[in-house]
Amino acid sequence: MHEGVPVGGALVRELLASANATAGNGAQEPGIEAYGALTVVARGGEVEVGLEDGTRLRLADGEAVDVPAPRAFRVRYVAVRGGLEVPEVLGGRGTLAVAGFGGHEGRALRRGDRLAVGTASMAVQAGEADASGAVDLDTLIRVVVGPDSERFEQEAGVVLLSETYAVLAASDRVGSRLGGPELARLDGDDSLAAPMAAGAIQVPSSGAPIVLGPDHPTTGGYPVIAVVVRRDLGRFFARPIGAHVRFVRWRGD
Repeated sequence: MHEGVPVGGALVRELLASANATAGNGAQEPGIEAYGALTVVARGGEVEVGLEDGTRLRLADGEAVDVPAPRAFRVRYVAVRGGLEVPEVLGGRGTLAVAGFGGHEGRALRRGDRLAVGTASMAVQAGEADASGAVDLDTLIRVVVGPDSERFEQEAGVVLLSETYAVLAASDRVGSRLGGPELARLDGDDSLAAPMAAGAIQVPSSGAPIVLGPDHPTTGGYPVIAVVVRRDLGRFFARPIGAHVRFVRWRGD
């Protein structure tokens, strides 16, 4: 972030950890983040594949498996035993598509791409194997109110914490756009830029909130009405398009 580069990484870290645990890896090994269906083919030897839902597959050389599109969650994860051999850039091995670097050639995967299997040690930490169970899609999402409360009408905070919002199809890794009651502001969009963080709920002049994701800009000018607490980021970003979201003030629990 201090270099002006987003943190990036998995949209839902808990689900990546679960896929890695299924494959026999540590939680942080790079895997494939999938928003649709894909086909995995083993080349050059046997490959063990783990999915975030606990499915474990062993593919012989030349064998293929179709991985369905995510259903319960917005994304799904495919991990292989040993991890994926991709370069480390600025301390991470994920793809930062908004900047065009990291991961596999800095872009989304295409049909025919080949990914080398890594040689990571098979170290599964306690609790990782059931990480997907911790992603509760029905729980209230806790937020810290502010820091820009003075830039909103007084009732805006009440609306945010009492109404139901829905995840819109225009959402991506930069930000999740929410449909629902507008949050009335007191000023325009001409304020100075301020540092941003994943989970910040920005509100443009339209009044429609945007929850910043892992690829968010490091600074922004839209006021922030509240910030999702770190422990609830996975619960929020795992929600599929169209899912309902309700926010509650964090009480320190």
